[in-house]
Parts: sequence; structure tokens; C-alpha cells
Amino acid sequence: MSVKLNALQAFVAAIEDGSLRSAGRRLGYSQPALTKMIQDLECELAAPLLVRNARGVIPTEQGRLLLEHARRVQTELVQARQQIAQLGGVMRGELRISACASALGRLVPQALRSFAPEFPGIRLRVSEDCHGEQVEKLRNGASDIAITTLPASAPGEEFQVHRLMISRMVVVARRGSAQARASSLRELADANWVHLGAASERASPRSLFEAAGLDAEPVEVAVNTTLALHSLVQHAGYVGWIPVECLGNAVAEGALQTVSLPIPELRIKIGALLRAHPLNALANRYFMAHLHRSAQLLSMDGERRLHAA
Repeated sequence: MSVKLNALQAFVAAIEDGSLRSAGRRLGYSQPALTKMIQDLECELAAPLLVRNARGVIPTEQGRLLLEHARRVQTELVQARQQIAQLGGVMRGELRISACASALGRLVPQALRSFAPEFPGIRLRVSEDCHGEQVEKLRNGASDIAITTLPASAPGEEFQVHRLMISRMVVVARRGSAQARASSLRELADANWVHLGAASERASPRSLFEAAGLDAEPVEVAVNTTLALHSLVQHAGYVGWIPVECLGNAVAEGALQTVSLPIPELRIKIGALLRAHPLNALANRYFMAHLHRSAQLLSMDGERRLHAA
């Protein structure tokens, strides 16, 4: 098989643009030339890849499968160029970080504060994602590093696992509300709860009631961002179950407060996942060094921050 890279590029562009004419203009090919590339690709794979409709072209079932692999090939080529350049001493390229909400509270900003000035040629892209999205992004090459809550079971040999820090979970409520004045967890059994979607079972309010030995089924909502959690607590009267690192968000300042309750101490593990590749880019390795250093610093003053909150 001799599939050509420019044919894959033409195929991806045709689907993204929905038009052979538009894709040809973008890539600098005439429409007949681009059509011929895709026809040759179909012959090579012995499968129809595109069908025409009133709006342009759409992929067949075989085309959708090839699209997934073609995009992965393009991503791998870009990363290969960056890695080769970095091995030659040119620290340029792009570093894509997928982070959970608790990591974005302080850990990621602390690491970027020292990493970005040292490597100004590295473009940084940071997104907030839940655990499932983070794993999928790593698998399809859409991110380089996932900073996430680690599940109880190891993720196997698919990823490199870097354990970074332990985060303490706390209960929060709207400042001045009846929930904020609660003195026992039983008083909050009928409240609506919100938590961040995470890999750890300990991130769920149900785990809190189970650990306290209470037979209760709290009404709970899982959200993917701290902004959503803060909004539900502040404006809808929900009670939040949140990693302590998320308390420093400016949105929550002055609006939320921790609820002092005699409850078991529950913690979650924060770590980083990378694809298990022996030639991870130097930028990945340098960022991980900054990340480990930042985790150590934050772990040392974690208790002080909790009491201040």
C-alpha cells in the first residue's frame, strides 16, 4: 500500500470544508487535481470515501474511519517535526495541556508561571476537561499532557503516570446561607449537592455520606468546570463538594465559604498522564519538571491555605 500524505491531507480538507472546490483553494490545488487525489485514495483502499449531496461532500462510513486515522497521522507528523527540532536545540512548538478543575485552581498556573518565561517559543494551549475527555484527548493525540484526578486502579501500560499531590475535599455553601451555618452533615442530607465530574469516587457527595456512616442518598449534580459549580452554589443554593485548591477562584471570592463540619477527611490523588512514548518531546519533559516542583511547593502550604479559606 502506498497511500500518499498529500492525498490524506486533501481528503481531510474536503471533509472539513464540505466542498472539493473550497478544499482545493485552501491547499492550492485545482478541483480536478484534488478530486483525482481522492479517487486514487479510494482505489488504493478499495472503498468509497466521499459521497456528494446538495451541500457538497460528506464522508461514508469508511471515510469517517479513515478521517479518524488521517487526523492522527497529521498530528503525529506535526509532533515529530517539533520533537526533531527540540532535539536539535530549537525549543519551539506547541504544548497542549488538558487539566481537571482542581489542577487549574493552583497547580497548573504555578507551573506555567515558571515554565512560560523559560521557554517563550513554546505555544501553550490549556483546556479544562473531565477525566473521560482527558483520556480520549491523549489517545487521539489532541493533548500532550493530562493533569487529572487519578482513579483507584492504575490505567495500565497505555500511559505514563506521574503522581503529583494529594488534594483535600471540602464542603462549600453560599456565604450567609442556612447551609453555611450547618453544624452536622445530617442537616445537609436533603440539600441539592454539586460536585466536579472526576475519576475518583471520593469526588462524589455519596462517598462523603458513606464515610460518615449516614444512610442517605443526596441529590447530586456533576459538572465539568469550577465556574459551573460556583454558579450553582452561589445562585441556586446548592452545596458543593470540591477540592480545596478550587476555593481560590476569583469567581468564588466573597460569595462562598467552607462549611465547618465534623466529617471524615477525604482526599483525592492528582497526577499527570502522558502517552507511553519513549520519545516524548523535550517540552513535555521540561514541563513535567516544573509541574513536579510546583506540586511540592503547593503541598507544603496546603494546610495553611485550607485554614485561611
